Amino acid sequence: MNLCAGSIYAWSVFAPPLAERLSPITGTAVTAGSLAAAFSLANGIAPIPMILGGWINDRFGPRAFIPAGGLVMGIGFCLAARAATPLELILGYGLGFGPGLGFVYGSSVNTTLKLFPDHRGLAGVIATAAYGLSSVTLPPVAHALIETEGIEAALLTLGGVFMVVIAAGGLLLEKCPDGFAKQFTAAAPSKRTAAEECGWRGMLRSKRFPPMAALMLCGAIPGMMTISHCWSLAKDVAELDVGAASAMVSMLALANVFGMLLVGALSDIFGRLASLSGALILTILATVLLSLSDQNAHLLFSAGILAIGLSFRAVMGIYPGFTAEEFGAKNNSVSYGIMFSGFSVASPAPWR
Repeated sequence: MNLCAGSIYAWSVFAPPLAERLSPITGTAVTAGSLAAAFSLANGIAPIPMILGGWINDRFGPRAFIPAGGLVMGIGFCLAARAATPLELILGYGLGFGPGLGFVYGSSVNTTLKLFPDHRGLAGVIATAAYGLSSVTLPPVAHALIETEGIEAALLTLGGVFMVVIAAGGLLLEKCPDGFAKQFTAAAPSKRTAAEECGWRGMLRSKRFPPMAALMLCGAIPGMMTISHCWSLAKDVAELDVGAASAMVSMLALANVFGMLLVGALSDIFGRLASLSGALILTILATVLLSLSDQNAHLLFSAGILAIGLSFRAVMGIYPGFTAEEFGAKNNSVSYGIMFSGFSVASPAPWR
């Protein structure tokens, strides 16, 4: 399911052919950058259904709304394929794919965290690894579909497949039994046990919430800016050919996955804050490397893409378990949906 939901990170592959499709229809020059608002809107709106759907997930389980999320995501792809203007595409994709993404991602990750209370860091990043892995597996498939069938048929095909896979996967998931985490109490630190009673209301009253949300924002902005324009950056800044630019998108996605798995495991050993600090230092290094790269510095550009991939998903992978550890796992679907607002605020970054 998260492999399908993670298709949002392949946006930089869809945007150029969508712009080419819309230019003759509208009679004006449409660019990939002018369509980046669709990516931003989809990411920005995702926390709202995460919060609303989180309440349902915590009480009734993931079967209640994940299939509906898959349906909405598929509709978003179909609307993007049929759009006749940039505004129709932005609203169709953003308001269709975005809510579905919130339902699917929020429910699947938080269901996993509840089932593995003794290894929340590692379990959280494994659950989200497929989310990042989508931008490795999807670009070559999408590129082949676009080349043979066109962007419209490619989006309709992928939307239909995603709809079926997510609906089927959602029906297979079960709610974590009440009291399941108690059997792990002896192996868990007392601080983590006490946090079980905090919940999302206590999180909002806590002095820890603002800096945690700000930390997520700082970790998300560079990654969101790079991911949404990776293909275009490789073409325009580094002046790579189409094949090399697509390879950069795949390398970015692979770095996302490996960075997430590595830091998720380390966070269970050394703690969330130490792991997040390392990820943020790497983020700073990545932005410096990318700012220094150009068509004559392919190595710097590649190193910057690799570093941003490792650091971005590391931050995003740690945060579900970090939130559950600090404020409790019982209502973490709602708590993490609210915490995810730091991520959604970063979404408008690709507009600039």
